Amino acid sequence: MADMVRAGLFDGLVSITVLNTTEAVREGKRIHDLTPTTSAAFGRSLTIGAILGSSLKEEDHKVSVIIKGDGPLGRMIIDANNKIEVKGTIDHPEVSLPPNEQGKLDVKGAVGTKGTIRVIKDIGLKEPYIGTVELVSGELAEDITQYFFYSEQVPSAVALGVLVDKDGSILAAGGFLAQLLPGHEEEHILYLENILSRFTRGISYEILDTPDVKELLQKIAGDQGYKILSEKEISYHCDCSVEKMQRALISLGKKELTELIEEGEAELICHFCNRKYTFSKEDLEELLKIALANRKIRIIDADTFEQ
Repeated sequence: MADMVRAGLFDGLVSITVLNTTEAVREGKRIHDLTPTTSAAFGRSLTIGAILGSSLKEEDHKVSVIIKGDGPLGRMIIDANNKIEVKGTIDHPEVSLPPNEQGKLDVKGAVGTKGTIRVIKDIGLKEPYIGTVELVSGELAEDITQYFFYSEQVPSAVALGVLVDKDGSILAAGGFLAQLLPGHEEEHILYLENILSRFTRGISYEILDTPDVKELLQKIAGDQGYKILSEKEISYHCDCSVEKMQRALISLGKKELTELIEEGEAELICHFCNRKYTFSKEDLEELLKIALANRKIRIIDADTFEQ
């Protein structure tokens, strides 16, 4: 069963993407040992990453979302790709706040209201596309809506939600993105303005009741006919490896590698999945040889070389 479905309404003048990120958020909670508060904030951020990943055109395209507010949880970084494989880091997963005035998890208090959302897209161009907007609420749905409007010039409506049980487990997570496409008219603007008001309980409760994204799409679309454009699965997936960690160590250079060799070993931890990689003294000596062998030669002039 698909976790993401995208459809066109009004003859393609409105696009709706519906996502159920429950399993990905559960895995993120397990890896980072999140509290209910940080589960809600990190889970919404993972859903933002999944939304952006779902729009990438090619398999090698990637997107990163960096959310940095003035709240106690610090910075969150989410990576996603065309397959909607998402992963993320959070500075302070241990943050726990009392419920807000509405009795809900205080995402705003954890994230903060001053800061930025930065989106970095690697879509095969010489330089990555980078868009940055200021936080406007800290609840993240309104904040990413601002990003779509100001950085991509696309009027949008975004719903994000994570439903956390009393024992801290994740009951449901996900959201939807509705966007106006070129050629839209006044009725489509009104449809977009009203779409969020139809889900007063919150999108996470809708996902709990209707986990099938196609059925949820029908609820969101209402009486409007639609055409499904794409379907995909979503997963929390980290692509770290021994080879990538070796390259990271080689990039440190001679001085740092020599210091690690003197210490006897090095342990690297992937911040996305908490997997540990240990390199012995012999491993490090071999990597130092590779680093020295790969030193680049820079041409100073036609007859002189600098190593």
